[in-house]
Amino acid sequence: MFARIEFRARAACIALSAALATALAPATAYAVVTDAPAAPPSAIKVEKVASGLVNPWSLQFLPDGRMLVTERPGRLRIIAKDGSKSEPIAGLPKVYASGQGGLLDIRLAKDFATSGTLFFSFAEPREGGTAGTSVGRGKLVLEGDAGRLEDVEVIYRQKPAIRASQHFGSRIVIDNAGALFVTTGDRGSQSDKAQDPDVPIGKVLRIATDGTPAPGNPGLDGKPGWAPEVWSIGHRNIQGAVLDPETGRLWTVEHGARGGDELNSPQAARNYGWPVISYGRHYSGQEIGVGTEKAGMEQPVYYWDPSIATSGLELYSGDLFPGWKGNLLVGGLAGAHMSRLVMENGMVVAEEKLLQERGDRIRDIRQGPDGAVYVLTDDSSGEILRLSPQ
Repeated sequence: MFARIEFRARAACIALSAALATALAPATAYAVVTDAPAAPPSAIKVEKVASGLVNPWSLQFLPDGRMLVTERPGRLRIIAKDGSKSEPIAGLPKVYASGQGGLLDIRLAKDFATSGTLFFSFAEPREGGTAGTSVGRGKLVLEGDAGRLEDVEVIYRQKPAIRASQHFGSRIVIDNAGALFVTTGDRGSQSDKAQDPDVPIGKVLRIATDGTPAPGNPGLDGKPGWAPEVWSIGHRNIQGAVLDPETGRLWTVEHGARGGDELNSPQAARNYGWPVISYGRHYSGQEIGVGTEKAGMEQPVYYWDPSIATSGLELYSGDLFPGWKGNLLVGGLAGAHMSRLVMENGMVVAEEKLLQERGDRIRDIRQGPDGAVYVLTDDSSGEILRLSPQ
């Protein structure tokens, strides 16, 4: 009990100090946080729901409580409540299943219960052995334990396509206006394009459900030189994204290089620095760009050094873990754990590392309709884990 009181007092002091520092500092100063104090440990129960999934990438719950799971080689499956797997859903387009490419995120439309519409992102094979991040749309027709996709169309294609198998992103988040945020990567070899607002590489994009640029984007709102679908620039490789439905705020996590993974809250027309500024270093050990800050470029809300290779991201709002409400849950691939970030006033005031003893690469994290937390492990025989209070 006393430890909990001490932690809360310490967290409050940290939050107050940070708020005062931000308020009193000159406009050129930055308030960036890393190595937050350890949060009180959570007692959790870990249950295996399903196994035998080939590099699962994304999980979404259907209205009936079953789960849709993407497998990176290009398969979409339904996972029953007893953990059994359906045959692959028919109707998906061909994917570029190489390196980090393949079938990536999946998201149900807001009206899915009546329309059956879903969106998915994938690495799409293009001409001459090139590939790029694309977004598709289709209608899921359920048939017993499985189903098929109908009326499938690719609504958005990232250009230019690149001959590389790295840094595709990619998460899809539906905002409160019904538009789709789509996160992308810099494709590894194209990092300089992350600073070009007219090229949708290394960006957060925002598109309508038909793939056209969404109203309110900077390029449609008088920002010269910005492609009409681009929301924010200067991103390396965003593989986790979630919306706070109460505030409409977008949260993302992106990979650094050797260190420097970032938690950001991308705002319209802002520049998040890559590859000019970073808290990491190149894999060679050389400094990235000009260092850790530059005028006109945003600082991360939080960063990890060494890198944990951030992936899935969830904002917990359930009742099963009342002490986790409002916390961000972050998957670590190389870090092989789930990071629970305690948030106060948009800042990280404490962090807890969970599932470290298992050594799993955490690819995606979703809150279930029962309030439990469901985790996808990235492996050639990946699993779905269910986390509940012990």
